[in-house]
Amino acid sequence: MSPIPDEVRVSSSAAATTTKPSPELAVDTSTDGGRARRPRPYRMPARYSAGIVVFYFILIGAITYLGTYHVTNPLVAEVLDAALIVYLGRYISTRYWLDSRNFTAARLFGSRRIPIEEVRHVAPANLRDLAPVSFIGSWGWRGRMWSPRLGPFDTVHTSSDGLLVTGGTGVPVFISPKDPDAFVAELSRRVRSFHPDVDIEGSPQ
Repeated sequence: MSPIPDEVRVSSSAAATTTKPSPELAVDTSTDGGRARRPRPYRMPARYSAGIVVFYFILIGAITYLGTYHVTNPLVAEVLDAALIVYLGRYISTRYWLDSRNFTAARLFGSRRIPIEEVRHVAPANLRDLAPVSFIGSWGWRGRMWSPRLGPFDTVHTSSDGLLVTGGTGVPVFISPKDPDAFVAELSRRVRSFHPDVDIEGSPQ
């Protein structure tokens, strides 16, 4: 696999000085009977666009209207409505979380998981800069894409601006958390609990 391009990398020192995670998402480092507790799960939704959600509802309403008044075949309208509802559900269900062992990017009918100890790179990225090539944007429930720079990679995203997370095995995954700075900082802390000397690159500016 080709290395992550230099133009999408930034210094790991930025992650340590960027926005701190909100208190409700912070890692629980207290002790219980002299033993350190496992860090609490850290969850973050994706970055959503109200305009996209409204557009989905307008399409669903328009297709339902056409089917109701037999402007088009009612069965065709129902199939199209069902497809739009599934894709809307996938969009608004996109989320990311970290537990004591794994980083998970998930949405309706599709997810991607990378063991935290295998994470090697985190870098800000943009889908347009990666120049993805695919059939109608992506294929499969994981949104598989192909870039001339990276080769194949997965996308579990709601925005073209986000983060590219690369593990030791498997293809990279592109995500778009609501607060990329806080997510990178938290992921960096957890990765370093396994590999203190690992060089996690990246915190979006």
